[in-house]
Amino acid sequence: MAQQLINRDFYDAILRFEEDETAQDYYYKVMDTMVERDGKKSTVRKQILRAYAMLFCDDLDMRPGQEAGFEEVEATADRLYTGSMGFDPQHWYRMQHHFPVIDEDNYDRFAALVIADLRAGPLRDAAVNGGDMLLVGGLDPLHMTREEREHQDVRVIRAGGGS
Repeated sequence: MAQQLINRDFYDAILRFEEDETAQDYYYKVMDTMVERDGKKSTVRKQILRAYAMLFCDDLDMRPGQEAGFEEVEATADRLYTGSMGFDPQHWYRMQHHFPVIDEDNYDRFAALVIADLRAGPLRDAAVNGGDMLLVGGLDPLHMTREEREHQDVRVIRAGGGS
């Protein structure tokens, strides 16, 4: 059920969240929706935070099935690139989506944006149609030298089948 709720409308609501009260209402409605998976009830918010933790927080010593919290999302947000790495802000996911601050009020919205983009947004379309993908770089790419960024270990998150 949660996969049906994480669709293009949800992605668009997250993008319009700051300027549109209707988008905010839709976002909260989806995030607080109760869903059942494998006989366990949960909210869409909790499922998104678990998916985010599984995909992007594997080097932060989290237990399997644990939800990403504020610290984990904030620590990983600057590591996400689309297509290629470098200083071009169009490739840095967080900069591309104008998320200047990730704090306790919006970390779940950033995680939802990433998961919704992988599931139903332009990132999924780019992966399916153009071969672009989401890359996860080193822990602190903002403070790496150009050479360190070019030679860092990078993991690819494929969006073709959704998350």
